[in-house]
Amino acid sequence: MQDSIFTKIIKGEIPAYKIFENEDCLAFLDIHPIQPGHTLVIPKKQIEFVWELQNEDYIKLMNAVKLVANRLKELMDTRYVGMQVVGLDVPHAHVSVIPFNTIEEFRAFQDMSRQPDESYFEKLANKLMFK
Repeated sequence: MQDSIFTKIIKGEIPAYKIFENEDCLAFLDIHPIQPGHTLVIPKKQIEFVWELQNEDYIKLMNAVKLVANRLKELMDTRYVGMQVVGLDVPHAHVSVIPFNTIEEFRAFQDMSRQPDESYFEKLANKLMFK
């Protein structure tokens, strides 16, 4: 299987605004967020769909998702944090963790045409980063 963009991020070939990393998972800001703080949590093993992960790897991923969700809840000043597992855009298992206040915010669509504001993402990543 060819390396996905997420595998290239894991390998350091493509930069990302990382906020959490351990030996099994990586979490980084989505540069086309549904809402501010929208974070992608991925396993370091390239498996196409979340549901294809071995049970042990699935549990490790969900534990990372929980850590990130609690961090976003604590620091993003929103009422809720939700998760979405869609898996259409990148052939690498990933969970979107999204802070939001209303169901409309959670169900909003990403604006893929918008250029990321590097300064904004750098500041937000520094705020959310696990240290």
